[in-house]
Amino acid sequence: MDLTPRPGAVPSPGGPAPAFPHAYRQPQPYRVPPPETPAETTTRLRPIRTRHPARTAAAAACVVLGLGLIGGAATGAWLTSDSSADAAAHSAYTVGRSAWHNVPVDTLFPRTLTGDGAGPGGADRVWTRIAVAPDSGCRQALDPLLARTLGPVGCARMLRATYTDATASSVTTVGVVFTEGDEAAMKALSARFADQHLGRRTDLMPRTYPVKGTVAAGFGDRQRASWTVHVLTEVPVVVFSVSGFADGRTVADPQPVDSAMAADATMAAAQAGLGHEAKGVADRIERGLRRTVTDLTEKPE
Repeated sequence: MDLTPRPGAVPSPGGPAPAFPHAYRQPQPYRVPPPETPAETTTRLRPIRTRHPARTAAAAACVVLGLGLIGGAATGAWLTSDSSADAAAHSAYTVGRSAWHNVPVDTLFPRTLTGDGAGPGGADRVWTRIAVAPDSGCRQALDPLLARTLGPVGCARMLRATYTDATASSVTTVGVVFTEGDEAAMKALSARFADQHLGRRTDLMPRTYPVKGTVAAGFGDRQRASWTVHVLTEVPVVVFSVSGFADGRTVADPQPVDSAMAADATMAAAQAGLGHEAKGVADRIERGLRRTVTDLTEKPE
């Protein structure tokens, strides 16, 4: 008997199971996978203690007080050291001693000097600068005896210039000696000049600065007619001047400015007003130097 099932036939329950290529498996319920273990773990933070307001305020006060003390000490030291250093750097003696190379030549020796009422009888004068000599030491520009007289205050540097009047009939050499002396030494030298009348001695006359090719070409030692030497005490400076005729004539009896400017003076130098020339030029150079040093020593507000 043929037991092969016919197409579309339903197998009987009691018969053998049909042969299928793949056996049927009962589906399994879905299971949630376990959570992944992290590769790194975070370090456990230490608990922060609760801050007390009183302790915080005390610590802040200590910090502020410490900073204040340090800052105050530093500021005090800065003010003290800076003020003393600044005062020394701006003193008239320090500034005055270095003026020969810090101040422009046209400030020390202006190209034109105006002397209102500086001539005989109150006549006005105008002087024009002819030339300025190179800065030098004192031995080359002063007579040996005058150089020795200024020796106690030393000679840092000397500057000179020669001027002529508006009529070109007179010539005047003015010089500025920048000394190395302190205030006490300058006062002592000034007192010596006054007490011993050193400014009147002809052997202490300053030398001239002749300039070739000008009206001062023949202005030498024998042409000196009148002179002045002034020792300043507020700055370490000695100002001098010496005048003569522009025509190169020899003067046999030179006179210091106070004698040449006397009302009853009859010497040729006095009659020509050469005492006024020497004093007028020296005074204006001295005033300009004083003004310059004062301006340089004034501190900004």
